[in-house]
Amino acid sequence: MKKNTINICYSALILIVYSLFVAVQAAPVPQPPKLAAKSFLLVDFNSGRVLAEKNINKKVEPASITKLMTAYVVYKEIDSGRLSLDEEVTISKKAWRMKGSKMFIEVGKKVSVENLLKGLIIQSGNDATVALAEHIAGSESTFADYMNQYAQQLGMSDTNFVNATGWPDKNHVTTAADLAKLATAVIRDFPQHYEWYKVKEFTYNGIKQYNRNKLLWRDKSVDGIKTGHTDSAGYCLVASAKRNDMRLISIVLGTKSEKSRENVSQSLLSYGFRFYESNKLYTAGESLNSARIWMGASENINLGLAEDLYVTIPRGQYKKLDAVLDVNSNIEAPVKKAQQLGLLTIKLGGEELISRPLIALTSVDEGSIWQRGKDHIIKLFQ
Repeated sequence: MKKNTINICYSALILIVYSLFVAVQAAPVPQPPKLAAKSFLLVDFNSGRVLAEKNINKKVEPASITKLMTAYVVYKEIDSGRLSLDEEVTISKKAWRMKGSKMFIEVGKKVSVENLLKGLIIQSGNDATVALAEHIAGSESTFADYMNQYAQQLGMSDTNFVNATGWPDKNHVTTAADLAKLATAVIRDFPQHYEWYKVKEFTYNGIKQYNRNKLLWRDKSVDGIKTGHTDSAGYCLVASAKRNDMRLISIVLGTKSEKSRENVSQSLLSYGFRFYESNKLYTAGESLNSARIWMGASENINLGLAEDLYVTIPRGQYKKLDAVLDVNSNIEAPVKKAQQLGLLTIKLGGEELISRPLIALTSVDEGSIWQRGKDHIIKLFQ
């Protein structure tokens, strides 16, 4: 009888321990939603981790999402000092005659770069887009070459631009993966201009027009970025939203309606924010470790990272992260700043998530003859 009682108590204890173990486990992450689009991508802005994808390397026409690159080139021109926001642009007949979405500028009139940019971003004006392209490069075709050069710099290897507006052309193509690189660059490199992507309306020439990104009204965390539509491309949307310190970018290409591109984009963003979290682990230039350096003017050197390090993980898993520092065992002077001297690896539950080079945060020159001699003797005995 006692033996049975002991067995029952032991079994009950096992069940209690197991229940507690299950209770502290993080909720499982479901598969990403299956959505009606030719291709889509959901990526964390800071870490670059892909959270959902479909046909992300499939070449498709981007329609007016092309204007993200047009604007990027304009930002580059302003940043370099070759262009200013208050500079006036004379509107050509070609720009004035552009079909599709328009800002309603008039031929021969002068319009500031700032107003043309707002017409491009908020109203998706083809006329404003061509006017900027011609002003910067002389012709739209030359400007398209300029766009392709910047695309290559950003690593957009599957992209080819033929025009500045996204007007249909079978040779005018990109991918969801490439557009994520472009959207990331716009947000990261030009935050002051990115603010315009959340503006809901713009009035020019007495005509008020509304931003075509309806998620700006639907989700207060959405602050950009660009819509697109042609018969051949379908309805497209690059959207970005920020909640607390986490920013997500969604790319949706080739849906059947305006409502569909909104719903698909919202589904992706909701999925990402619901099931994942993004954490900043280390700051660029922060000392993560001090290593022994031989034959140098100093005996130690601080190691860190060249860039901020973020990780995106399932919610509730932060305490399971593990950082492993692998430092070179024999570091000898001279050492140059930013020289790689090891590796930082971040693991989650034993699985490697990300690795980054550990670099020297300072330079260390070769030590004196006395210092080198002393270190040589110490190393011999070691």
